[in-house]
Amino acid sequence: MAQSSSLSAETESLSQVLGLIETFKAFDSDNDGKITAAELGGILGSLGYNPLEQDVRAMMEQGDANKDGLLSIEEFLEMNTRNMEFGGLENVLKNAFEALDVDGDEAVTAEELYEVMGDGMGFELSLEDCQGIIASIDTDGDGAVSFEDFKLIVNSL
Repeated sequence: MAQSSSLSAETESLSQVLGLIETFKAFDSDNDGKITAAELGGILGSLGYNPLEQDVRAMMEQGDANKDGLLSIEEFLEMNTRNMEFGGLENVLKNAFEALDVDGDEAVTAEELYEVMGDGMGFELSLEDCQGIIASIDTDGDGAVSFEDFKLIVNSL
C-alpha cells in the first residue's frame, strides 16, 4: 500500500502546483491560455516589483521552451517546478500517481483512490465520490486512470 508520508509529500507538491496554476490564471489577464511579456510585467508591477523590460524578457526567455514569445501553462509550470524537491512537474505528477497506484498496475481505479484517500489522509471522500473523480478524467472509459490521463488534469485546469 502507498506510504502515508510519501502521499503526504506528494499532496503538498500537488498543492504547490495548483497554486502555480492559480498564479498563471492571474498573470493571464486576457484568459487566452498564454502569458505575454506585458502580462508578466503588469502583474509583477501590481505586486510591488518594478522589473526592467530586460528582466521581464529574460524571465520569458527562461520559460519559453518553444520560442513563440509566450508562456503556456505547461511552460509556466515546468519553469516553476524545475527546482522542486521531486525534480519538476513530470516527476511530481509521476510520484503522486505512483502513490495512488496501490497495486502497481499503472492505472488508478476508484477503489484505489478511495483506499488511499481514506487511509488517514483527512479527505472525506466516499467510494461514490472517487468513482466520479475517476470517471471525470478517464479518457478511454475503462474505469481506471492511466498516467497519461492523470497528466491531463494539469492541462484541463
